[in-house]
Amino acid sequence: MGGAREVASSAMQVVCIPNESSPNSLAIQRVAVQLQCSVALRGPRSRAAHAPKDNLLTAPEGAPLALVVFLRGVNVGGHRTVRPSMLAQQLKRYGVVNVGAAGTFVARKATSQSLLRVEFERRLPFQAEVIICRGSELLRAASVDRFGDAPIRSDLVRFVSILPRRPRRPPGTPLDLPAEGRWFLRILAREERFIFGLYRRQMQTIRHLGTMDRLFGMPVITRNWNTVAAIAKILTAAGP
Repeated sequence: MGGAREVASSAMQVVCIPNESSPNSLAIQRVAVQLQCSVALRGPRSRAAHAPKDNLLTAPEGAPLALVVFLRGVNVGGHRTVRPSMLAQQLKRYGVVNVGAAGTFVARKATSQSLLRVEFERRLPFQAEVIICRGSELLRAASVDRFGDAPIRSDLVRFVSILPRRPRRPPGTPLDLPAEGRWFLRILAREERFIFGLYRRQMQTIRHLGTMDRLFGMPVITRNWNTVAAIAKILTAAGP
C-alpha cells in the first residue's frame, strides 16, 4: 500500500507542474555543444577519464563536475514536506543549488555521487528515492531534440524521466499508455537512462505515470521540460 501511495504522490507532483511556454531546447543544445568542444580541444583522454563514474573528483579536464540530484515524491499535497532552500543551505559546502519545489538540486562542487547521496538521505525526515546523475550526462541526452513536431499546447506537458541506471530490457519506443484508444502518456524516446515524452494534464495520467516503474523495472522520477532547461542554465554557470 505504501508503494502505491508513493507512486501516486510522485505522479501527482508531476501533473501539477505549471505549463511550459517553450521547449528551451536551443539553450540546452548550446550548452552541450560547449561541453563537446571543450573536451575535443583538450585532446586525447587521460587515465582520469576512465575512473569510476561515481567519483567525479577524477573527471577529465574540460568536463563539468556538477551533479544533478532528483528526489521522488516530496512536497505533494502537504505530505512528505521538505524545504528545498533550507536543504540547499545545509549542503552549501557542495555548492548545492535548489531548482524549484519538487526536490531537484544541482551540486556544483566536485564530490562523489555516493557521498552526496548519504548527505541528502541523512537530512531528509523520511525515506525517499534519490537519483543522482552527472550534469554532463543530462546535457548530452537533452541536447538532441527528442520531441520532434509534437505540439505545444496547454493540455500537454513535455517531460523527462530519470532512471537510477540504464535498463537492461527497456520497452520499445514510441510507446502510448494506454496502448489503445486515447493516450494519456506518450513515451517518445529513451537515451541511456533518460526518458522523453508527453503527458496530458489530467488526473487519469497519474496511473500511467506510475506504470513506468513496472515498464522499466525500477523507480522513475519525472520532471517537466522547464525544469531541465533551468538545470541546463545552472550547469552552464557551473563550468567548465
